[in-house]
Amino acid sequence: MSVVTRFAPSPTGYLHIGGARTALYSWLHAKANGGNFVLRIEDTDRERSTDEAVQAILDAMVWLNLEHDGDIYYQTQRFGRYAEVIDWLLAEGKAYKCYSSAEDVEAMREAARAKGEKPKYDGTWRPMPGKTLPEPPAGVDPVIRFATPLEGDTVIHDLVKGDITISNTELDDLVIARADGTPTYNFCVVVDDMDMGITHVIRGDDHVNNTPRQINILKAFVGDDGELPVYAHVPMILGSDGKRLSKRHGAVGVMRYREEGYLPEALLNYLVRLGWAHGDQEIFTRDEMLEHFDIENVQGGASTFDPDKLLWVNQEHLKMAEPEALVDELAWHLAREGVENVDRARLAEIAGIQKGRCKTMLDMARQSLFLFSPVSEYDEKAVKKHMKAGSPALLADVRERVAALDAWDGEALGAAVKQTATDNEVGMGKVAQPIRIAVTGSAVSPSIDATLLLLGREETLARLDAAVAAFGDGAG
Repeated sequence: MSVVTRFAPSPTGYLHIGGARTALYSWLHAKANGGNFVLRIEDTDRERSTDEAVQAILDAMVWLNLEHDGDIYYQTQRFGRYAEVIDWLLAEGKAYKCYSSAEDVEAMREAARAKGEKPKYDGTWRPMPGKTLPEPPAGVDPVIRFATPLEGDTVIHDLVKGDITISNTELDDLVIARADGTPTYNFCVVVDDMDMGITHVIRGDDHVNNTPRQINILKAFVGDDGELPVYAHVPMILGSDGKRLSKRHGAVGVMRYREEGYLPEALLNYLVRLGWAHGDQEIFTRDEMLEHFDIENVQGGASTFDPDKLLWVNQEHLKMAEPEALVDELAWHLAREGVENVDRARLAEIAGIQKGRCKTMLDMARQSLFLFSPVSEYDEKAVKKHMKAGSPALLADVRERVAALDAWDGEALGAAVKQTATDNEVGMGKVAQPIRIAVTGSAVSPSIDATLLLLGREETLARLDAAVAAFGDGAG
């Protein structure tokens, strides 16, 4: 049987780190086994689901390049199918109408607690042999409940946690349709998984309590000996304080990580290691993840989110990336800084020089802004530290030397700057730092030869001329 996994987020908020890891594990398991990966939007909670959240999830999946197979499924577009299945369950006696109010059910639960029993619905409206049901109250729309087996156990064969056994006596008769006819989460999930041929359900272990309920509903269709999905409940991701990951730990929507300059490959690399390992390897390409990932090797214990480790992983991916692979992200970040329509070859050139000295793509974009606009002001601290009385003359000397170069290349530029320092009997810093200030406005830039190479002949000469004029008149 071909492997089919699914990622089924509820659009009640942005795609967060835990959801992204679940999507990644599901995608890896499907693709590593030549199977299909289904994307399903579980949007039946109309009060909390928003179009904005749906779009945020879709944007994040595209950015992470976790491509789904076939169409995207939306539960709100499948209400007709759910109604059809509920009618079948009612006709088969596997579901029933319940007229108990919410207050009635709470009273049943309180009574059970008082007896030291598990609080649950007491089956007042459940048809049983020899049982006379109450008269349905006038004007009350019933909910529909699934008739959970009253005996036996439900066993979850979990690839991560091992076998989990739950007595059916612990389970309620689950509401599968509300009084207004809308189906409930646990019911929709079962119908969807069945219709979509899902073979492996990979999700967070906060869903463990839902699984026996869903298995019992599935068995109502396929029988006790029928084919069920294989489950894998992956552990939670915790903050540094050992508590569930939340905004206070820096847990934000996945697209925020893009805004902060992380590469999608780096984020996926970090996430795959939150609960899974392949020897001591830390850095993985996408192909290496596909080659080595095995859901059965996911650990059962929770993992801790470490922002510093994520930043390190991102820096490693930047270093090893081909410049052309960084162009789209660099263009995106530059556009957010007001720089647009830059030639791709130019972007690749910038990325090739900058990638080894930046931790994030946001760093790269901001540290490259000097290339796209003239210097309007000079950093006061840098000027005070590096611009001395003899600096304008040194800048003028450098200007004449680089203007005379036949080839505008890094080696020739570097040699011209070094020769200026040698001939004037000063250290390289006495020449290089004033050049940086002259052409970038600050004392921070790539190596001086790379900086001038990126600026180009015309722009370099213009900026050196401007600085000679400014500082030669006593500025700074």
